[in-house]
Amino acid sequence: MKEAFLTKEKAQEIASKIPTPFHVYDEAGLRANVKAIYDAFSWNKGFKEYFAVKANANPFLIKILNEYGCGCDCSSMTELMLSDAIGVKGEGIMFSSNDTPPEEFAYAAKLGAIINLDDITQIKVLKDTIGTFPDTMSCRYNPGGIFQISNGIMDNPGDAKYGMTKDQIIKAYKILKEKGVKHFGIHSFLVSNTVTNDYYPMLARTLFELVVEIQKETGVDFSFINLSGGVGIPYRPEEKANDIYAIADGVHKAFDEILVPAGLSDVAIYTEMGRFMTGPYGALVTRAINEKHTYKEYVGVDACAVNLMRPAMYGAYHHITVLGKENEPQDYTYDVVGSLCENNDKFAIDRKLPKIENGDLLFIHDTGAHGFSMGYSYNGKLKSAEVLLHEDGSFDLIRRAETPRDYFSTFDCFDVLKDMNYDVAKK
Repeated sequence: MKEAFLTKEKAQEIASKIPTPFHVYDEAGLRANVKAIYDAFSWNKGFKEYFAVKANANPFLIKILNEYGCGCDCSSMTELMLSDAIGVKGEGIMFSSNDTPPEEFAYAAKLGAIINLDDITQIKVLKDTIGTFPDTMSCRYNPGGIFQISNGIMDNPGDAKYGMTKDQIIKAYKILKEKGVKHFGIHSFLVSNTVTNDYYPMLARTLFELVVEIQKETGVDFSFINLSGGVGIPYRPEEKANDIYAIADGVHKAFDEILVPAGLSDVAIYTEMGRFMTGPYGALVTRAINEKHTYKEYVGVDACAVNLMRPAMYGAYHHITVLGKENEPQDYTYDVVGSLCENNDKFAIDRKLPKIENGDLLFIHDTGAHGFSMGYSYNGKLKSAEVLLHEDGSFDLIRRAETPRDYFSTFDCFDVLKDMNYDVAKK
């Protein structure tokens, strides 16, 4: 059974000051998790986690992670700008993008970020854009085919748009070395949201063996190997959480068996986890505001897919706790829905829950990654507030809710709000 990190009383306290819906984050959980990650990989003296900013771009949360040494994995201009603004600079930034506009390469180079090339054609783009190459660069590898581990097929990298083939990446390293690059990294992302301790160790073996081969053929100096993301979280109550210590031990074993005998014991291990870093430590709190009895039983809430689009986009499961009714029998079957004019705007379908009444607060679990950050403004809906819950029970607003003025702010040629009672509208 999943337990909410927020009680009904605390949720009501927050809601009395910050109207629902809102995303809330568990600071104590965030801190404990990042400490465990660095402890698990402490055997590697150069280990660094580059938090995937796309998972959650709230600067207050990123600064907490940065306190423990985390850098930022960025894939766009604005993510680079955000990282720079909060004080993460230079090689604390990993720029891993695809279909990259030249101006974003230029800005990444200006910040001194490590640039991770997605394709061999980007070498020319980078040269034409910035003139000279940084001392340290990385390339992204895609092995193609099917990626599988002991418990079956995980994904199909051959269908993914990311990364270079083996022949391309070897050629890319040779070209970059000729152009003066001194230190190299390799990066690969093959599977998303794996709930298994085997993924990182398996990927590590693939990359370690490739690095040994490439070094022998090209003579390039590898300073880091980036395992990227893909370590997932258990969205469903019956799923078993990943064990970061078991994962790190598996990578360590592969490191000692493959890299150490090849004289590569100084290579740093990097990761770019997003979901595992913040996912379980965020939740969407929303209030039941309507009920409908037709061919099914519906509960309407004041959140919608604008606040959490994963269920609508992927059919993804997010567990729901009705705060204050944790111990009541789950003997009602509901679709929990938002108000968008789209039939996929559903947080749960045919979900067994306690009896829900208007005014009840629902805690939608595991929204700390790819929750708020995937929001949009369809139907003119406004993004919610974000709240940081501290270990002592106090809380802070770390992003205010949007208002109609925010929504209309880019319509420079129309004064949409000129005749509107704005004080009423923003309520």
